Amino acid sequence: MTEQISRDATSPQTPVRLDEVDRKILSLLQQDASLSLDQIAERVGASKTPVWNRIRKLREAGVIRRQVAILDPEALGLEACFFVLIRTAEHDKDWAARFLKALRERPEVIEAHRLAGDIDYILKVQVRNARAYDRFYQSLISQVRIHNVTALLSMEEIKATSALPIGEAGRD
Repeated sequence: MTEQISRDATSPQTPVRLDEVDRKILSLLQQDASLSLDQIAERVGASKTPVWNRIRKLREAGVIRRQVAILDPEALGLEACFFVLIRTAEHDKDWAARFLKALRERPEVIEAHRLAGDIDYILKVQVRNARAYDRFYQSLISQVRIHNVTALLSMEEIKATSALPIGEAGRD
């Protein structure tokens, strides 16, 4: 999850038009962001300068937000992944500001989504174990009033990817 927990819903971004070369570049970068410009250019069948210009334009347009290393949580001892369902009875701006501030302050929250339906928010929380989750939970409810919290422990990760399905992205 990015540090930007909440986007400004009043200003939706216009989708960027992409051609086949742009999609190839993005696919390569999603697979391995450490590829050199030479490697990308070779794989898309273009020269280095036009590929560099395309990547620069994709960054400027906000298509490429940033490039990161994806870490293995288990290798770092963060073996417990909880999906936390949150219902609130409060929907005013002050409550939302306090709630978002609380989430931003907690590195354990690696994703947060506001939902439609019976559940207001879902969080993905990565911690060492159940005790660490309980500390997170106790801290969160001490900071902001929450009507109902349900925590679901992931027993097995079936699929995890940060790669977007860009095959049809940016087409008319």
